[in-house]
Order: sequence, then C-alpha cells, then structure tokens
Amino acid sequence: MNQFFDQLQEQLNAQKPFVVYRKPNEDVVAAVLQEDTVLHYVKDYQESGFVFAPFDSNSASILIPNKTIITTNYSAEEQTKSTADASTVNTSIQTEKEAHIALVKNGVSAISKGLLTKVVLSRSIEKITQKEPLALFKELLATYKTAFCYLWYHPKVGMWLGATPEVLLKTTNQRIETSSLAGTQVYKEGEEPVWGEKEYNEQDVVTQFIKNELADKVVNLKAGSVASVRAGKLWHLRTKITGVMHNNLKEILTALHPTPATCGFPKLAAKEFILAHENYNRSFYTGFLGELNFSKEQFRAKTKRNIENRAYTTITKVSNLYVNLRCAELTQDVVKVYVGGGITIGSNPEKEWEETVAKSGTMLRIILK
Repeated sequence: MNQFFDQLQEQLNAQKPFVVYRKPNEDVVAAVLQEDTVLHYVKDYQESGFVFAPFDSNSASILIPNKTIITTNYSAEEQTKSTADASTVNTSIQTEKEAHIALVKNGVSAISKGLLTKVVLSRSIEKITQKEPLALFKELLATYKTAFCYLWYHPKVGMWLGATPEVLLKTTNQRIETSSLAGTQVYKEGEEPVWGEKEYNEQDVVTQFIKNELADKVVNLKAGSVASVRAGKLWHLRTKITGVMHNNLKEILTALHPTPATCGFPKLAAKEFILAHENYNRSFYTGFLGELNFSKEQFRAKTKRNIENRAYTTITKVSNLYVNLRCAELTQDVVKVYVGGGITIGSNPEKEWEETVAKSGTMLRIILK
C-alpha cells in the first residue's frame, strides 16, 4: 500500500496528471496515471479513460486515458476514522450567509413568477490548510466508506478532491442504471429521517425528468421505489432507474447532464439563471467524473455439462460515472469547498443556508480536522 501512494506522490512531484479513486463500499483503490502532460479532451464518449466533466456542458470534458492503471487494497482495518463532527465546523460567516439568503430569495421569486419550477443554487467556501493532497484523500477514504472518493490532478487544469454520494450513470455494455437523488436531512444517531412534501416533490421532479429524457433513448425503462439513503452525516431520498440503451452514450449523457438535482427545471432556464445570478464559476462542481468505457474481463464456464469445467473469457464494457458533489478545489494551501441546494416554491431561505452548512461538513471536517 505504501508503495502505491509513494508512486502517486512521485507522479504529483513530477507534475504529471493522475486520478486516484475508490468506488462506494469497496476496498480497492485504483489510480490512472498519465505519462505526459498532454491535455486530452472527450470528443464523442467512445473513448476509454477517466472522464472529468464540468457543470457547463458547453465546456470541454477532460480525459485521462487508461493506459496505466495501478491498484491497492485499503481496508477498513487500515483506516483511522475521523471523529470530527459537522457541528464543530464554523462556516456561518455573516456576509456569506446574507449573500446566499439573498440568492435563494431571488430564486424563489423567479419560481413564483413561473419562470422556473426548481433551481439549484450554490456557493463556495475558502479555507487554508497545510495538509498534503494525498493525506486529505486518505482521510476521505477513512471517513466516507459509502461515497465515491477521489483525488484528480492535471497540471494544466488544477486539483480536485471529493466524496460524492450520487451516481449519474452506470453502464454494462448496453444496460444502464441511474438514480434520482434529492432532499437532505442531517443524520442523527438512532433516528430515521421524516420527509416532508417539499423533499418528496423535489425528488419527484428529478425522477420524472430522468424518465422523460430517457423515454426515447432507453427500452425497458423502470423506476424503483423512493428510499432513504445515508451519505456520511446526511440523509437523502433516492430512486433507482434502469433500462437498456439503444442510442450512444453521448446522447444519454447529454440528456441527463445536468439533472434537476444539480441544475433545476426546466433545465435550460435553470442553467441560465445559475450562470446569471450565482456570481462565480462552478467549474467542475456539479459536473461528473468516473470510469468511461473501461474493459472488464468476466470468466464463465463454457457449458454447464463441460466435464473439465473450462472457463472462457468475455470482455464487458463498463462506465461508472458520478456527479461531482461534496467536492473541493485545491490550490497550493487554499481549499475551495463547493456546496448547494435545490430551491423550490416552498423553500425557506434560512433553512437553505443551514443545508449548505450541513453539506459543507463533508469536506470541511476533513480539511479542518
């Protein structure tokens, strides 16, 4: 394991691109290394590698080709859990609070005028840290077992770190799985979440959007029941959606990204409102990232009656893409944490501010620990 992280540190010292990540509920940590500093862009989503896509789909997505992949096991026994609590993280700076509440009121006003049904509004928080990037990543691994944890670096773009709970899209050959995730409550020990009409409506908007967008692109489209899922110190509502795609992956991603969970509804109107009123560049926050068209070997018995039980190998093409939430941008000793929340007609600006404080704890408890 030490050799694995030593190799990553050498890659970082040499200022060569890489990404290191762990999928939810797994012990295997993987890294994709690039031997030069060329900036590769995704053109048609037929490429194979680790994709890093921005919020604004008009901007280019970046690819680290998967020519060199290394892995290690990072089991729970080797991890030291963080004991920091969100309540110890002080993010309630008055000027930031006033600015965000004003932004939310602006969003609610636009919704009340019928311009939007929902809009996701966000803010950024800057903190100073002396912690090294790989040390921060290891703490994410130790603290957020159920999240997709990553550290991404390209010398011509920058460095990002995150622990996201939200799947954008998973594919296995032509089969797809996505999910609608919305609504937020702070986790309390021993208590199950009780959801109100606002949260259920917010989550249903995302579900219906996905179903409508995929209706002519996917066959066997099925939506599961709404369930409460825990992500670290937070609860969310989630519905899993599955099907078989008969269009190419680019069309599916164009239809899904950004979803109402990260942008709003109607999508184009919400996106225009965000770009006009948030007063900062989201960059890769609320974009998506992950494995794109990775080849996975599967071993199967040739026939059930094969006496020697000889196996043959099939190659499966898989993608595992996640929405870039609960993330931060690292620049030297400054960390910029990004947080946001879905605004609807029933939103309370004060509570929306408190929700961003709760969400910011995911990254701040690591940075400030």
